[in-house]
Amino acid sequence: MRQALGISERRACRILGQHRSTQRKVPCGAPDEERLTEDIITLARTYGRYGYRMITGLLNNAGWHVNHKRVERIWRREGLKVPQKQAKKGRLWLNDGSCVRLRPEHPNHVWSYDFVQDRTHDGRLFRTLNIIDEFTKEALVIRVNRRLNSTDVIDALTDLFILRGPPAFIRSDNGAEFIAKKVQGWIGAVGAKTAFIEPGSPWENGYCERFNARFRDELLDAEVFYSLREAQILIERWRRHYNTVRPHSSLGYRPPAPEAVIPIDQRPTMH
Repeated sequence: MRQALGISERRACRILGQHRSTQRKVPCGAPDEERLTEDIITLARTYGRYGYRMITGLLNNAGWHVNHKRVERIWRREGLKVPQKQAKKGRLWLNDGSCVRLRPEHPNHVWSYDFVQDRTHDGRLFRTLNIIDEFTKEALVIRVNRRLNSTDVIDALTDLFILRGPPAFIRSDNGAEFIAKKVQGWIGAVGAKTAFIEPGSPWENGYCERFNARFRDELLDAEVFYSLREAQILIERWRRHYNTVRPHSSLGYRPPAPEAVIPIDQRPTMH
């Protein structure tokens, strides 16, 4: 520095407002910085709608031991960012600002279900029936078909009841399929209770609405489905990813049903 500027190191550092130690110690970064950066970039390319906190969750679930501040530093250094979202839609809420009357307290306490609609590449409509466990955030099933009605709701719930047993409550929107007497009567007969709202009440199913938003943002708006069968396969693949890999902020950035992983520092090295 003295040779380049013709002044002392002490004076140059004082003028520039930096510590003199910066002229003696060459920053080299952590030894795993390059590998971590590669993993962050790979995950950012794979999951384009995830921010650095979600990427941190994925890294830690895969065996890394990093905090979100380090990931954010690399994220910004590499110029990564989440694409701008579409305009948000207005929602109806109760006067007190709440959207959930019955809060889940344990697994299998409250299930939610709702319909989502999309189109295949030829313009034909298809629908999905999404059923989630509100406490664990697990997507229990996503049934996909051109048409879905109250009979399909009962069939899907029957399969889940056989595997998991009936929940204490089943919450749903005010759609025609959900208020059908056939569905209400069957749910009561198997020992569960319905959480329907009174007609005209400005309330929405908050838990399922949030899931549906993630479902549309991360999959439906990102994929072109050339056939119903392709939609069924890709949607089921996404559901499994959602349950076993995708971090959830409300679960401490862990997935609802994670698979076992081996920490990075305990994995055998290749020779």
